[in-house]
Amino acid sequence: MKIRVLGCSGGIGAGALTSALLVDDDVLIDAGTGIGDLALEDIDSIRHVFLTHSHLDHIAGLPMLVDRLFDENFETPLTVYAREETLRAVQDHLFNDVIWPDFANLPNAANPMLRYRVCEPGDTITIGHRDFYAVDVMHSVPSLGYTVQNSGGVFAVSGDTKTNETLWPVLNACDDLKVLVIEVSFPDEMQELAVLAGHYTPKTLTEDLKRLKHKPEIWLTGMKPGEEKRIFSQVLAAAPEKNIQMLSRGAVLTV
Repeated sequence: MKIRVLGCSGGIGAGALTSALLVDDDVLIDAGTGIGDLALEDIDSIRHVFLTHSHLDHIAGLPMLVDRLFDENFETPLTVYAREETLRAVQDHLFNDVIWPDFANLPNAANPMLRYRVCEPGDTITIGHRDFYAVDVMHSVPSLGYTVQNSGGVFAVSGDTKTNETLWPVLNACDDLKVLVIEVSFPDEMQELAVLAGHYTPKTLTEDLKRLKHKPEIWLTGMKPGEEKRIFSQVLAAAPEKNIQMLSRGAVLTV
């Protein structure tokens, strides 16, 4: 299983693109601005999108993705998986025939190009050789993390979250956890804002990492542009014994 990092920033700026991970060639986890760097042939291979939550930095590229894939004679539709609240937000505020066409009714309601599938915490969606398991996390809106398992092991992504009691038992139950991509958006000096916004800081993240029984590669994502070096140094200082690295656009993770 190959995970290609299309975007991993908590905002935009020169070289900064927001959350999007391409699993093999057909599945996206989140659809932020990072998908805009894909070649057309790579875009055309995507048929599944797992959303962590409804915030714009995680869904901004979805309307343009569907527009690119749309074909009245399509063979396989694009399916979007997320919590019911997330899907409702996408339908009400994006694909509403005002902001963007409602592709769930195109080319017709009986056979649409865009389809939605509710995925709640505890659900497993199997696509080919990979099992996508949804995990409840604690953010400012209903949100999910995911574990993705194949014969090579488990890859996990937290989505946006702050300190929570739900992610860590799931990760500890994964005997073959190889890679963990986890958010840390604000430096310690912005702790109050981080709590209100539902994000980790280096201090809160490293406290939670103490609960993790396994020793996977840990990749940090979602940092606010301009704060990356400060956040990363604070994480390393607080958890020098962990295998922690900063995720970067264009990186490829293998499980």
